Amino acid sequence: MASSIKDVAREAGVSIATVSRVLNDVDVVNEDTKKKVVEAIKKLAYRPNIVARSLKTQKTKTIGILIPDISNQFYPEIVRGIEDVANIYDYNVMLCNSDSDLEKEKEYLRVLKEKMIDGVLYMSTSLEPEILDLIKELELSTVLVESKDEEGDLPSVTIDNKQASYDATRYLIDKGNKSIAYIGTPKNVKNAWSLRYFGYKEAIQQSELSFNEDLVHFGDLKAQTGYEGVEKFIEKENIDAIFCASDEIAMGAINALRSKGILVPEDIDVVGFNDLYLASIFYPKLTTISQPMYDMGSVAMRMLIKLVNNKEKELDQKHFELPYILVERDSCKK
Repeated sequence: MASSIKDVAREAGVSIATVSRVLNDVDVVNEDTKKKVVEAIKKLAYRPNIVARSLKTQKTKTIGILIPDISNQFYPEIVRGIEDVANIYDYNVMLCNSDSDLEKEKEYLRVLKEKMIDGVLYMSTSLEPEILDLIKELELSTVLVESKDEEGDLPSVTIDNKQASYDATRYLIDKGNKSIAYIGTPKNVKNAWSLRYFGYKEAIQQSELSFNEDLVHFGDLKAQTGYEGVEKFIEKENIDAIFCASDEIAMGAINALRSKGILVPEDIDVVGFNDLYLASIFYPKLTTISQPMYDMGSVAMRMLIKLVNNKEKELDQKHFELPYILVERDSCKK
């Protein structure tokens, strides 16, 4: 038979109210008493009734994670960072995969509200105004991960995607490349990935090179986009380097080059973005922009916990820009 809160109170020699205060992290309980209650909870393997507790506190100790594509290796590492922090603070997570479908995203947000989740960690292919409006309408405590809304209304955790892409392109320019192609996602979409195009474009324009729109190919973040981009360029342009908005795109591009007998890096340099695990074991090993994926998840979760517990003033800052690095491997000439 499962232990009750009465059993815990009896074991610890305190009142039921004191046990309740410890469970709800109310500061009025002194440390010695709190320790007795925690020991009694562990000894009796007591688990609170989540439904009853949420009705009383209006909190479920559950947060929703909304991601656009669970098959993309970028997101599981972020989720791992989220879950590790959630476990420390005794939060549960509810994972929602939207398949980059705007309507599905909106439906998930409504469902999460109905489930009385405490807050949302939101990753999306596009921060459309209707999504931002819905978050406000539903009054969902939300932290954006990877992207930042234009107005800066919602807390966020990102890297400087534009600057990172500028640095990656500048790296290729400094190696003496004269015709640098770009493969990524559409520039008119409001997300982190579109910023990578603008970083690439700015680096080209601020160099001695001429910007050529014919050296740009848009698609999604999959390997197939990289493959298609190479086929487009090889038919029309003489390129000596490619900057890709994701590692998967870069791998697809390298496979396409290989199929045409073009060597990387001997003939063409290729740089990716994200630094997925596969980037370090793919052949050739990818030179890429490394994002702190785990840290993005853990920082965002800590921010959300403060938000849902009305401790927003304790946030060091509302928008965190974490550091990135360019990892040099074998897909570019030394």
